[in-house]
Amino acid sequence: MSFLEITNIHHTYFTKTSANTALSDVSIQIEEGEFISFLGPSGCGKTTLLSIIAGLIAPTSGTIFLEKKPVKQSSHKIGYMLQQDYLFPWKTIEENIFLGLKLSNRLNDDTRKYTLELLQKMGLGPVEKLSPKQLSGGMRQRVALVRTLATEPKILMLDEPFSALDYQTKLKLEDLVSTTLKAFGKTAILVTHDIGEAIAMSDKIYLFAANPGRVHKTFIIPEELRNLTPFQARGHEQYTKVFQSIWKELESLEFRE
Repeated sequence: MSFLEITNIHHTYFTKTSANTALSDVSIQIEEGEFISFLGPSGCGKTTLLSIIAGLIAPTSGTIFLEKKPVKQSSHKIGYMLQQDYLFPWKTIEENIFLGLKLSNRLNDDTRKYTLELLQKMGLGPVEKLSPKQLSGGMRQRVALVRTLATEPKILMLDEPFSALDYQTKLKLEDLVSTTLKAFGKTAILVTHDIGEAIAMSDKIYLFAANPGRVHKTFIIPEELRNLTPFQARGHEQYTKVFQSIWKELESLEFRE
């Protein structure tokens, strides 16, 4: 069994007057340490699947296994990083990064030290006593990453975490997140609309079709790109070839719909 097993996931949202099938028969296997991207048009169920994997919502049918155990509810084994940093403005940076540990009753001298060291590694040591409003958007996202990693999750969910940033900051954070997760041997799933971001950061890309959401095609990123930082990967000749092949598949999906 793989590190993360997603088997025959089907999900329908029901209202009093309608039923909308967001996902249909989605099965994916993810190995420990892999960086995976879910790519596809709006409405293809990417974020719904992320929420199901995280245990935030239960699927209509199908199963999720993490380390051979069923995921039935939200767990500290799963970390979430979103487009918004969701730092509490009335708390200091130090208080914000300890929040997950406090909620899981795991804040002690050792975890406190580990988290502050993470902050230093992210180049944010001098800001621990500041408030979030005193930081730039990119710095706030780095704080959010520290808060997520502090609980030592087995797998990280990244739901378009760079989309609200300017392009230069976005590229810098892609490199920082990628190298950090590789250094910690973390498994990660990125939801994105950005083909280039998915190629530059991933080992494998699952392209989703919509109506209902389903896996249309899987792209394995060439090893030459996987061995580079995201910024370096964008300048490699293989990057353009992979981009064009994914673009053609996306266009074919649009034509069919």
